Amino acid sequence: MSIELTGKRKRVRSRSDAELPKRIFAYLLLLIGSGIFLIPFIWLLSTSLKEPKSIFLDLRWIPDPVRWQNYPDAFKVMPFPLYLLNTCKITFTCLVLQVLSCSIVAYGFARKRFPGRNVLFIVLLSTMMLPAQVTMVPVFKVWSTLGFYDTFVPLIVPAAFGSAFFIFLLRQYFMTIPIEMDEAARIDGANTLQVWWKVLLPQAKPALVAVAIFSFMAHWNDFMGPLIYTTSSGKRTLALALWSFQGQYSTDWHLLMAASTVVMLPLLILFFAAQKYFIQGIVMSGVKG
Repeated sequence: MSIELTGKRKRVRSRSDAELPKRIFAYLLLLIGSGIFLIPFIWLLSTSLKEPKSIFLDLRWIPDPVRWQNYPDAFKVMPFPLYLLNTCKITFTCLVLQVLSCSIVAYGFARKRFPGRNVLFIVLLSTMMLPAQVTMVPVFKVWSTLGFYDTFVPLIVPAAFGSAFFIFLLRQYFMTIPIEMDEAARIDGANTLQVWWKVLLPQAKPALVAVAIFSFMAHWNDFMGPLIYTTSSGKRTLALALWSFQGQYSTDWHLLMAASTVVMLPLLILFFAAQKYFIQGIVMSGVKG
């Protein structure tokens, strides 16, 4: 018995030794690829700390001298607290509405049996093939006719009607959760909404986090929506504020990059804080144990 175990250990060790060069090569490729993708970000940070006259003349990655004054100067150009408040209102309201609406629709497609369910789901997925630019003009006409032009309503209300991609993501995750959990909850007296709220949503935390991150990124970086539906300066968002640094004949690159760095920080913090759940939700790992 001990001889067989020793032989197995040797085979496993030799196999791992043979795979070691492949792993090293794969990690090197990943490091090189990561470095290439980080180049624009490093250039962004470098430019945000340079003097205006040395941005295109000084090609060094580390600025000399380092000009931290670019950051307070960038926020003097625009009312940053007001634009931040507007962006947070739109982003977090849309995030909550999309998570709730998409999860309840996905619950219906994943758990309920009704005539035409598959046809309706295919129709829902087909809407992802329709570019937003195609419906931009008629949708704008509808909101302006209703009297909601230059308000946050056209930017927030559509989130309450869900997103085809988010519904698909949550539906696929819900289908990995055992149906026996729903049946056990119904035996205990839970109704449909209670099963959705108390059984499926706690089990689908990774998928919900993935949807929340996608929604946060989309609305935090949304430029076209606020540009179309808002005109007054008091309703601008951070994405429009960054656009204000670009003039007709010149651009304040040092201020633009400093402001862009600050605007990008919440996205980085959110992703790294919820990275575990985000990846788990994307790969649809389902319930373990």
